[in-house]
Amino acid sequence: MKFYISVGVALCFLATLGSGCTKKNVKTVNLAIWSGYLDPAVISNFETDTGVRVRISNYSSNEELLAKIQAGASDYDVIVPSDYMVLIMSKLNLLEKLDRTLVPDIKKFDSRFVGRNYDSKNEYSFPYDWGTTGFAVNHDLTSEKITSWKDVFSNPKIAGKLTFLDDSREVTAAALKSMGLSLNSKKAEDLNRAKELLIKIRPRVKSFNSETKMPLINGEVAVAHAYMMDVLQAKRESGRNIEYIIPSDGCTQWTDNLAIPRSAPHKSEAYQLLAHLLTPQSSAATVKKILVAPVLSEVPNFLSKELVGDKALFPSHDLLKNCEWMDDLGEAHTLWDRIWTEVKAAS
Repeated sequence: MKFYISVGVALCFLATLGSGCTKKNVKTVNLAIWSGYLDPAVISNFETDTGVRVRISNYSSNEELLAKIQAGASDYDVIVPSDYMVLIMSKLNLLEKLDRTLVPDIKKFDSRFVGRNYDSKNEYSFPYDWGTTGFAVNHDLTSEKITSWKDVFSNPKIAGKLTFLDDSREVTAAALKSMGLSLNSKKAEDLNRAKELLIKIRPRVKSFNSETKMPLINGEVAVAHAYMMDVLQAKRESGRNIEYIIPSDGCTQWTDNLAIPRSAPHKSEAYQLLAHLLTPQSSAATVKKILVAPVLSEVPNFLSKELVGDKALFPSHDLLKNCEWMDDLGEAHTLWDRIWTEVKAAS
C-alpha cells in the first residue's frame, strides 16, 4: 500500500507542472464584464504574472447585471457597472468599500472621471474607461445626411434599415434628446412624449439589438444606435464606410467602472485584478484592442497619433456639449420600465 501511495504522491508532484492534482488549489477570480470588452493579452499577462486564473462571464446591460446579483449570484469578484448603476448598487448595499492602497495607479486618473456624483469619494468604484452612445451610419447603404437624433427619428428613408439598442435607458434617452429634453427626465409629460415618439417609429425599426457589431460588419443595417467601441471595431474589421456619430442634439456619455461585490468570494484576487487592469500599460492595450477611451491621464503617451486624433475616441468639448451622464432615476424608474414594455409590445 505504501508503494502505491508514494507513486500517487509522485505523480501528483509531477502534475504541478500542469493542472492535474493541484487543480483545486489554483487561485481564481471571477470577472463579470460586458461582452467583447477585454484584450485577451491583458488577461493572459495577469494570469502569468500572478498565477491567478480569470473566469469571465458576460452581460448585455446594467439592469441584467443588477438582476443577476439581486437573484443571488454570489460568485462575482469583479464587476463593471456603468456610472448610474454604481449609485444604485451602493444604495442597495451590494458593493464592497474599496481599499485605495491596494490599487497604486489610481493616482493617475484623469480628474474628469473621479469624484463624480454617482460615487463622489470613489468609495465603491474606480473608473475603468469611458465613451458615448451615439449611432453608426453605413454610408455604403444610405446616402442620407444623418447627424442628429432628430434626423434618426424623422427620416422615413431609413425605415427597415434602422436598429436600436435593446436597452430601456439608452433608447428612451435617445428619444428625449431628439426633442431637446434631458435624458434624465423624470417628468411624466416628457416621458409620455418620448413613448409616443418611440411607438410612432416602431414600425420603421428593424430590431432592438445590443450586439450591433456583426450587423454592421455584415452590412445588415444602415443606421444603428450603438456604443462607440462597437462601431469603431466594426469599421476597423470590415473596411466598410461606417461612421460613428455623436449626435448634435446630444447623447449618453458614460463611464464604466470596476467594483467588487460585497459577496465576492475572492477579494484578495479581486484587488490584484483591479490593480492590473488599472495600469497605464494595460489600459493602453485595452484602448488599442477594444477602441474605448481611457481614464488614466498617461495612456495617450502609449498610443499612436492616429488613435489620439480619432474624434470618436477622443471627442472635443464642443462635440460633447449636449451630452449628459445618466443619473439614478429613483422612483421614476417604474415609469421608464412601463414605457419600455409598451414600446417593445407595439407593432
